[in-house]
Amino acid sequence: MTTMLLMKNITKRFPGVLANDRVSLDVREGEIHALVGENGAGKTTLMNVLYGLYQPDDGQIFVRGREVRICSPRDAISLGIGMIHQHFMLVPAFTVAENVALGLKSSKGIVLEMDSIRRRIEQLSAQYGLSMDSQAQVWQLPVGVQQQAEILKALIRGAEILILDEPTGVLPPQEILRLFATLRSFAAQGFSIIFISHKLKEVMEIGDRITVLRQGRVISTIKATDASVEELARMMVGRDVNFAPQRKKPVLGDAVLRLSNLTVFDDRGVEALKDFSLEMYKGEILGVAGVQGSGQTELAEVLAGLRRCRSGHILLGNRDLTNAAPHTVIEAGLAYVPEDRKRVGTIGTFSVAENSILKSHTRAPFAGKLLLRRRSIAEHARCLVQEYDIRTHGIDVEARTLSGGNLQKLILAREVSRSASVLVAMQPTRGLDIQATEFTHRKLLELRDSGMAVLLISADLDEVLALSGRVAVLYEGRLMDVLPAELANKQSVGLLMAGIGGRRDGGTIEAEEKGHSHLGSTHLRRGAGD
Repeated sequence: MTTMLLMKNITKRFPGVLANDRVSLDVREGEIHALVGENGAGKTTLMNVLYGLYQPDDGQIFVRGREVRICSPRDAISLGIGMIHQHFMLVPAFTVAENVALGLKSSKGIVLEMDSIRRRIEQLSAQYGLSMDSQAQVWQLPVGVQQQAEILKALIRGAEILILDEPTGVLPPQEILRLFATLRSFAAQGFSIIFISHKLKEVMEIGDRITVLRQGRVISTIKATDASVEELARMMVGRDVNFAPQRKKPVLGDAVLRLSNLTVFDDRGVEALKDFSLEMYKGEILGVAGVQGSGQTELAEVLAGLRRCRSGHILLGNRDLTNAAPHTVIEAGLAYVPEDRKRVGTIGTFSVAENSILKSHTRAPFAGKLLLRRRSIAEHARCLVQEYDIRTHGIDVEARTLSGGNLQKLILAREVSRSASVLVAMQPTRGLDIQATEFTHRKLLELRDSGMAVLLISADLDEVLALSGRVAVLYEGRLMDVLPAELANKQSVGLLMAGIGGRRDGGTIEAEEKGHSHLGSTHLRRGAGD
């Protein structure tokens, strides 16, 4: 099989960090080559070298057998290398065609040949089985279709080697299946694909070969058919990893959060939650499952005071928080780990210490009558850094310098340190590596065991099923059912996520008894297939 790409002994240094240490990688024609490693292992740095965003300090790059020097993304594109970044490089207000046109040369000078571009998009969409409306504005598109737009941008520029950096991190399960089908189709037609991911099951499903990086070095390159999840994790981390969180029957207390007949609209003015009712109890993890766009984001935001409900009520304990301001929600004892840890969860230019007291910065012991108490803030931050193993060069460095996993630990530490009674955790492990995911799962279970109620909203169905005592399933903004752990599996939850079975009237599903016996509809007691 022809070697399309060879990176040989690539070394890249940053001040105080050896990011890539003599890394070698070869990718063959028609191959999906997976690249795995923890946050900071050097995966993205290596790909940024290949795409011309960084210059290597040492090493060689060969494309189709010829040594090349890649000084910029323009050089990479001219060599047939395209990169689909983890965070899409699209202009939301532009159409798909306008985004594709950015940077393309036109035979008409400064006048873009939009008709030609639209025809090319339609041609490639049909050729590769993509569903793309070239005149749709990007902000209106589901995230999976936005990703297709990024792929089309690369194809139109002649890419034959595709780099996908964490491509499934923002996709719901059904979109992941669609992406995998697309990638297999590309590989069958001779494309070479580098697939970067933290998700080992996905890597084994989609990859032909797998290269493992740890601390900037290649540990091994093996065939996916010869690998196991446990072996890959051991190579990535350097120790055995516990993939099975401790499952024990939680001791439930009284109802702590009651949602009654909530109706909530999304940013487009469309009903996102419809007559939605739910109860949560002290000492439980209640998972929320549903295909993307079923109302999960709006549910988290209305609870955090970031979105208003059109009707219905929110009670935390005996306190009515319906349409309360965020500071009122915070004072009432609701903690919130948002989906977007960079834009919403932290202030990047603030220090680690300053971010550790957000939401508490106006109260003792962090604030006096006029000024912040820097010593108390520093002590608090150091305690959180130590307890949550937040890896940082110091509490005074800017939060934006932290890796995704460490940023997530900082947010979780801050929210939990406020002694809240309810934690809303939205996509708490999205984009995290194995160790950070393992740590986050352990902390959520500890919070549950301490008596906190945890609302776990995640697109990772395996995560929801592994941690939750009950699973609430959403479909098009309606609560289909609430399943106890004994009845919640991929088949039963998957049917409900597709709108099949369950109860659709949105009424409160009461617990029949405290413990794991919070059953949903009689339909699912008999079994989803009845």
